[in-house]
Amino acid sequence: MADSTTGPPAAEPQSPSANTANIANAAASPSASPVATPPAATLPTGSAQPAVTDEGEATRNESATIPAEPNSNAITSTEPPLTISEPSASEPNEIAPAEEVPTDDDGNSIYERISSYSASLVSSAINYPIEYGRRFHSFREGVYVLPNDTLEMERLNVTHNMVVRAIGDRLYLAPLEKEKIHKILDVGTGTGIWAIEMGDFFPNAEVFGNDLSPIQPDWVPPNVKFFVEDVESPWIEDEMYDFIFVRHMLVSIADWPKLVRNVYEHCSHLNPGGWAEFQDMDGQYYSQDGTLTEDHETRKWNKQFVDACEGMGRTSRPGPQLKGWVTDAGFQRITHYKFKCPMGPWPVDPHYQDVGTLNLYQLLDGLEGFTLKLFCDYLGHTKEQVFVMMAKVSKELQDPSLHAIFDHHVVFAQKPETSDEENGDA
Repeated sequence: MADSTTGPPAAEPQSPSANTANIANAAASPSASPVATPPAATLPTGSAQPAVTDEGEATRNESATIPAEPNSNAITSTEPPLTISEPSASEPNEIAPAEEVPTDDDGNSIYERISSYSASLVSSAINYPIEYGRRFHSFREGVYVLPNDTLEMERLNVTHNMVVRAIGDRLYLAPLEKEKIHKILDVGTGTGIWAIEMGDFFPNAEVFGNDLSPIQPDWVPPNVKFFVEDVESPWIEDEMYDFIFVRHMLVSIADWPKLVRNVYEHCSHLNPGGWAEFQDMDGQYYSQDGTLTEDHETRKWNKQFVDACEGMGRTSRPGPQLKGWVTDAGFQRITHYKFKCPMGPWPVDPHYQDVGTLNLYQLLDGLEGFTLKLFCDYLGHTKEQVFVMMAKVSKELQDPSLHAIFDHHVVFAQKPETSDEENGDA
């Protein structure tokens, strides 16, 4: 199951909308504007598709490094241009027609079953504990180390916009045939922003999102539904999806192979011929030009964060392992892309400037949430020590001479339309 040696299909631009004056608007909660369209932009020529190496791994350009802007400034208040373009269904290799999947005449029946299951969990899920001045999940308390309060919700929405921009203004990269997508599942939906925007792109499909906390807005497209669920517990049986999307579950999953197998086979959650897409980060920071050194507080902080998550059994580096887990689960037509995400607006390339500005914004916004509980409770630091470290990290990240990067991995794959047993194979 080799990686594809082509870039993702070119994006189809959407109608432009008015720009806003402040980057913070990119972080607005979906509840404020349930189906907000980000400001439109045109990518630089040739920038929408990542280049691919001989091994099939993809980065956005053929250069080994991202050139830095000589006179880069720290993060500004100007919002970088963003757009979300509807992916093209085209692909270099023709997609074999999938069999028509029967649909339930009662469009609400699945949601009613899910709602019944989810309702029993909501009362415990909204009893939020407050620690270190931040609100955390109560359902499966302690499983997820990051907060779930308003500040974290805003950061998650900025991160969503950053990743959409990083991968070419796309919500997903899998070569979906729109008319064959009837049910979509967003695993670990968070604020629900991805599911809401997918509900607009697929108005004739049902879009479901699950999460540990019911923090999603009530005002959403009529085809979008949310429910409370721990994806590491047994999944709801008998639910079938044509596309399952799993993004940014780093530091939250104890058994990744089990999660990927659940997507593939448990209770037939993914229809034969259906697609799954996994997007996640490699949480280890690096620089291509040696500007991030072992002496930097950012390096020390990042190493402690990575080590603490590993010690808890919930890796912060799932991205590089996604392809292996997907392969082992039995998927086919596996494609793996890797995108560089600079931490700051220091690159020369306008595309990377946009990504870096949003990335720096979400990192600075989330630094306290990433650090306080984990470093105090698990590593034994005092609050005073943590605040001193965070201040140093924040200052370094805003220094344009520091060219730190992390990688964002995308793996999409298809479930075989017939199993080996059906084909008579051993």
